[in-house]
Amino acid sequence: MNEIYVTGHRNPDTDSIAAAMSYAALRNALGDRRYIPVHLGHISDETERMLRHFGLSEPESIRTVRTQVRDLDFDTPPCLSSSVTMDRAWHVMHEQRISAVPVVNDDGSLYGMLSAGDIATFSMETLVDTRVEDLPVFNLVSVLEGRIVNECTGIPTSISGNVVVAMPQASENLRFTGSNNIVLVASQPDMIQRALDQKVSCLIICRADINPDLENYEGDTCIISTPFAAGRACRLIYQAIPISRPCQRGEIVCFHLDDYIDDVREVVLKSRYRSYPVLDEKERVVGTLSRYHLLRPRRKQVVLVDHNEFAQSVPGLDQAEILEIIDHHRLADIQTGQPIYVRNEPVGSTNTIIAAMYQEHGVIPSGPMAGLMAAAILSDTVMFKSPTCTKRDISMAQRLARIANVKLDDLGKELFSSVSPDKPVQELIASDFKEFHIAEQMLGVGQITCLDSLEIMNRKDELLKEMARLRDERHYDMVLLMLTDVLLEGTQLLYVGSDDAIRNAFSVEPKDNTLFLPGVMSRKKQIIPMLTALWG
Repeated sequence: MNEIYVTGHRNPDTDSIAAAMSYAALRNALGDRRYIPVHLGHISDETERMLRHFGLSEPESIRTVRTQVRDLDFDTPPCLSSSVTMDRAWHVMHEQRISAVPVVNDDGSLYGMLSAGDIATFSMETLVDTRVEDLPVFNLVSVLEGRIVNECTGIPTSISGNVVVAMPQASENLRFTGSNNIVLVASQPDMIQRALDQKVSCLIICRADINPDLENYEGDTCIISTPFAAGRACRLIYQAIPISRPCQRGEIVCFHLDDYIDDVREVVLKSRYRSYPVLDEKERVVGTLSRYHLLRPRRKQVVLVDHNEFAQSVPGLDQAEILEIIDHHRLADIQTGQPIYVRNEPVGSTNTIIAAMYQEHGVIPSGPMAGLMAAAILSDTVMFKSPTCTKRDISMAQRLARIANVKLDDLGKELFSSVSPDKPVQELIASDFKEFHIAEQMLGVGQITCLDSLEIMNRKDELLKEMARLRDERHYDMVLLMLTDVLLEGTQLLYVGSDDAIRNAFSVEPKDNTLFLPGVMSRKKQIIPMLTALWG
């Protein structure tokens, strides 16, 4: 079951975080138990306080929704131990119609890769060199479907030698001499005795009755009986070789679940292999991928809340599948490949919309979730003083407060009373910062909502210096910072950029890169529209 990420915008505010959490909770309550709330970037102090206040955990953090190896329908062939026989590996590959299998260590980490070509090459080499080295006896008995005749004596764990099919017993010209041989015989008592006298490494008796005396043989020769004819048994000996020998080792090209498909494609195009092992975060093999897996990757699925602008959204959005958008901002530049569900309403908070969706589906949010949603509405409407605030925001906030058993006045004071003016200026500006593209202009606008803007204004020079750094680093045309004062019901506006643009947009004469805008509480309804009108 694929996960669906519910995400707000970058540098999320309380409304964005609460919207992701509350919408995921709603969908999961309706039976769609795969919606996961996530957030981008740093969670503000305000939001952290509200999460602690209502005993809720912060959502999972993600950095991107670019397509990764974990999103591919890669193959999951059996992972074979390095001690498995070539015979067993060949049957696995033949039965499952796969051309390569990963070879793993006991802990599941990668040992090597074995392909059908590796097995074929090794088999062809045995036509020239008939000798085998350190062949495990257990492997040999398994492949020959035989038994160890003298198993009660001290037999070795492995054998070595030249593989010899003995001549008929009438022949005096034997093909083997000495102990360094693995001899295959049929019902040939004289040849069997000759092999034992020569103390061969291993004697394989094919399709013949076994002399009971051989069961008590205490010599150095390992005696094995098999139901196969000598010709077939000879071929099978080489198939008892552990796959650790023919498999590819060394510089094996492999990928991890978190690798991005863009990077994987580049590597695959430059290499010649047909199959590549896939490893998890603990370096254990979880599958293999081939070139054809890259043709139609399964994209991550996302629901966007509290934004619909590409620059404000999660990185890699162009590689994801957008399922829904729930927002209360202007329609911007996000495009989709197919029709999707969009709910965009002119209210002061995304959580007002989501609260209505709870009501429409006959679901009551939990007390803590209702409290967080109420706090989000208060935050985005600046305690109902923002021009974006509507009667629906007020009624929904009151209804949620009753479910959570909290007072809106007390909640509002807790929201805005503890903005620390001593925080680093980078954190102050980044706490609620958004990018906007208007005509040919690119600007960044931050907003700090507080009860005493004058205290923060004492650090004006520091703030302007950091804003100038941001402008140069991110190539903005202008950077603005709104210090929205709940008590003064207005905004101290700091800016770095064109004086004429500020003067013409707000019809106010700026002084030292600052101006006070009485009654201005909203970024989206009072600041951005004025600049949009200026630049067309």
